Amino acid sequence: MLPIKLNADKSPFQRTYANQIKRCGEMARKLRFFGEQMTKADISPSAMPVTRTHIDLDDLEVKLGELEAELIEVNSNGEKLQRTFNELLEYKLVLQKAGEFFYSAQGHATAQQREIEAHQVGDGSLDSPLLLEQEMLADPSKQVKLGFVSGLVPKEKAMAFERILFRATRGNMFLKQVAIDDPVTDPVSGEKVGKNVFVVFYSGERAKTKILKICEAFGANRYPFTEDVGKQMQMIDEVSWKISELKTTIDVGLIHRDSILKNIGYQFEQWNHLVRREKSIYHTLNMLSLDVTKKCLVAEGWSPVFATSQVQDALQRATYDSNSQVGSIFQVLHTNESPPTYFQTNKFTSAFQEIVDAYGVAKYQEANPGVYTIITFPFLFAVMFGDWGHGICLLLTTLYFIIREKKLSSQKLGDIMEMTFGGRYVIMMMAIFSIYTGLIYNEFFSVPFELFGKSAYACRDSSCRDATTEGLIKVRPAYPFGVDPKWHGTRSELPFLNSLKMKMSILLGVAQMNLGIVLSYFNAKFFRNNLNIWYQFVPQLIFLNSLFGYLSLLIIVKWCTGSKADLYHVMIYMFLSPTDDLGENQLFPGQKTLQLVLLLLALISVPWMLFPKPILLKKQHQERHQGQSYTMLQSTEEMLELDHGHSSHGHGNEEFEFSEVFVHQLIHTIEFVLGAVSNTASYLRLWALSLAHSELSSVFYEKVLLLAWGFNNIIILIIGFIVFIFATVGVLLVMETLSAFLHALRLHWVEFQNKFYEGDGYKFSPFSFALLAEDED
Repeated sequence: MLPIKLNADKSPFQRTYANQIKRCGEMARKLRFFGEQMTKADISPSAMPVTRTHIDLDDLEVKLGELEAELIEVNSNGEKLQRTFNELLEYKLVLQKAGEFFYSAQGHATAQQREIEAHQVGDGSLDSPLLLEQEMLADPSKQVKLGFVSGLVPKEKAMAFERILFRATRGNMFLKQVAIDDPVTDPVSGEKVGKNVFVVFYSGERAKTKILKICEAFGANRYPFTEDVGKQMQMIDEVSWKISELKTTIDVGLIHRDSILKNIGYQFEQWNHLVRREKSIYHTLNMLSLDVTKKCLVAEGWSPVFATSQVQDALQRATYDSNSQVGSIFQVLHTNESPPTYFQTNKFTSAFQEIVDAYGVAKYQEANPGVYTIITFPFLFAVMFGDWGHGICLLLTTLYFIIREKKLSSQKLGDIMEMTFGGRYVIMMMAIFSIYTGLIYNEFFSVPFELFGKSAYACRDSSCRDATTEGLIKVRPAYPFGVDPKWHGTRSELPFLNSLKMKMSILLGVAQMNLGIVLSYFNAKFFRNNLNIWYQFVPQLIFLNSLFGYLSLLIIVKWCTGSKADLYHVMIYMFLSPTDDLGENQLFPGQKTLQLVLLLLALISVPWMLFPKPILLKKQHQERHQGQSYTMLQSTEEMLELDHGHSSHGHGNEEFEFSEVFVHQLIHTIEFVLGAVSNTASYLRLWALSLAHSELSSVFYEKVLLLAWGFNNIIILIIGFIVFIFATVGVLLVMETLSAFLHALRLHWVEFQNKFYEGDGYKFSPFSFALLAEDED
């Protein structure tokens, strides 16, 4: 049942069940959070048999809140521990690398001191240090004390970091840095970053303040360091022990988090499904109207007539299951609103109906093109794709999808595979019809076969032994089915196939356009639109068949009689010189008279479509306003078209805009007249694509496979065979299939459906729990 919104004037927050929807939305948010956490932990929801069949929504809300709080706390503690762990790892690297700086510097300073003492021979030696230097060496209190800052800086910022330090301190600093081989995890961002360990030596508090600000600006993490080698070793041991302890704690926390997520994963799908169901129920209840007594809800909706008893039974079961003291009342309402459109489909017909619905959904009780599309769509495709070898390849592919459809329907396929699998029955019909038309064309990967008997033709003499020149004579009865195999490879092949496929395209096009006009008659008859029946359907049918219906008749007569008449000459001079004798182009007695009658009917049908309808609409408008005190018993499309000329609905005193209605009808007339010509020409794409497919197949066979065969080399033959397979699959079975599919789609949407199909309805989409998963996707 498709519910109707009865409280559209209220905002979503003013409706009865707004709080319940808010609660369900909050629970859905928590479930999404759990799903994200399971994805990060690489844990997939697993189905586990649940002993408890019924879950109370209030209990679930409390449980989800507790699980969310626990998981947030575990994650928060884990993040803090992980950050401390990363800081300790960086600290250990600083202690190791900076310790190497100081150890090498102290060794260098000791060696230098020994060298200076060794050179001190006497007081008057030229190599002896100055008095100030002697005092500084003798009295350590007079030596200058340098401060230092140690830490890690990102490797890509190291050069800029050094330049800024140099400029800020005016060169009064000494920077020592070394790169770390492996990237480290940054404690702040949690990402792997290549870093350098640095030590900056400075003098003075002002320099220290500047250096600290620069470190903060460059994201350099600072860590304390001591000059004492013994304390350095002690600190390294302490940091290593803390790292080991934190690693154990973090692992325990991860195990606890995974345990929580696994317990959630066992019931995640069930909880998610329950929350979606409850939310959809409350969303539907919000479309209902609350009775004044505050004790019942009033709902209105659309339901198929055959489902009336099912709806009543469902309401009775719901009343019994809920122990309600008030029963449900079901009453059929009469309304002037346009109902939704519902077509019963199955897994075979649903794909064809989707092709039509992609153009537009039929309005209520409008003729459905999907019924005819089941046959016409794959047949027009096959006319362009006629090769029974390629058709067998398509059929085998679709049979694989059909045989394994139960397994594949439960899997998530890619976009292209999902589309192919959804249209498996359409492709199956296309393949079957392609095999049929391929047998008519007698083409198997462009190679002809004598499947239904011997060829009717043979060589007149040895000059045409390879069947590549004219010289064939008929020696047997006609080939029983399809094109004679001898015609493939002869000079007569291309003209014959050209003529056959071109004339067949015209016949198919005219037949399908006539079907479209006939369907427009049934639409007009159902909607009681007599103006469209007499002033649209009849003249359209006369105009189309006076020209192109007559051309189709000439094609059939020429095929039956074997005449050599030039049909192009007949059609052209039917308009230019209708009274001239036909001469050798006459196919049957009385043809000239028939052409004059058809030409006159075609000329009459154009003003027939243009003038009477606007005049009659104006007359109906005047008669309607002469009795304004009476109401209309029923509305028809004629009255709707009459109201279309008004600038405002509901005001009966508006003037009838005859010019607007006339221009509207003029546009429709011109569109049909020009469209009858262009649409018929558009069906020639059947001929063009069929010849293109045949020629491509012939090129791949002759220029790849036969050419490789001629070298008498097994390697070249294998390469040629592989190239032939890839070219056949990639070009003929994929690109050509898609091209023929799109052209068949265009012929149905434009040339066929524009004759009768408006597609301005809306689809019947009833409330269903089965559709919740699809809507969620």
